[in-house]
Amino acid sequence: MAGSTDELDLDGWAQRAWACLEMLHVPGYFSAECRTQYKALGLHPGLAYFPVRAAAMGPVPAEVVEATFYVFAPRRVRMIVPECWQQASPEQVLAARHEGVQQTLHAILDETLAAAPEGALDEAVALVRQACEGLTAPGRPLYAGHASLPWPDDPLLQLWHAATLLREHRGDGHVAALLTAGLSPLDAMWTYGLADTGGPTLHFLQQSRGWTEAEWQESADRLMEQDLIGNADGAGEAAGGVQGSGLELTASGRELRTELEETTQLSALDGWAHLGLDGTRRLAELLNPLRRSVIASGVLAPTRATAA
Repeated sequence: MAGSTDELDLDGWAQRAWACLEMLHVPGYFSAECRTQYKALGLHPGLAYFPVRAAAMGPVPAEVVEATFYVFAPRRVRMIVPECWQQASPEQVLAARHEGVQQTLHAILDETLAAAPEGALDEAVALVRQACEGLTAPGRPLYAGHASLPWPDDPLLQLWHAATLLREHRGDGHVAALLTAGLSPLDAMWTYGLADTGGPTLHFLQQSRGWTEAEWQESADRLMEQDLIGNADGAGEAAGGVQGSGLELTASGRELRTELEETTQLSALDGWAHLGLDGTRRLAELLNPLRRSVIASGVLAPTRATAA
């Protein structure tokens, strides 16, 4: 989003608003309050990401989680998901998630909201709910699951719920773009990791998603054959590599990744178009102080990006 705020169009303001909402959404997986809630259900706090994100779809089998989450090794999902549903029902997981998120957001944001202009939170809630009215479910299973849930009463939780809807709507569209681009889960992580030098390392992506060294290398070999990645010293043809990988995106790889992100963003504009440029700009402005407070709280320090 280059340029001053005066130069931003709907797409630029939508990305700013989405980035603010993302900061409200992510603590629901990793905060101390949420981890306490998940542990009380008998879920391993470090593995609760799977049932917490999938619970809106009901007690779905591991295969559905593999399909919708996309980038995780099937063996990792199949080791975790069935046991999670034996420990707690989706309804219990959703209740624990809401309680943990509510505690987390109020602990972080109550002081910020107290200093905000009167009515700022209610205005932000009204705007983001209007954006969500423009979202549609066909072809977006994770979004559809979360959209089937009732809106919370707490205004802060309403912001978080809206953030979840917009995030999953975008994520479902991103998976569709990956499929159209012919990128397997492993290919998606390689190209994402090499494109985003400020994001998670390739080693973290491989380990956290549960892929073996052999599977990881097989994907790299395939991408090199397709001229999408290459050696970092490959006659200057590549750029944007992750330190320590020895590999970088080629010109073709950078072009593919750019097209992929543009397709994802285009498919995610429905809600923002429904809200309109002025409303989207206003929402981003209202949410920015909350974004800064979440970042300053340190709650996201242990986390890594989950996109691919």
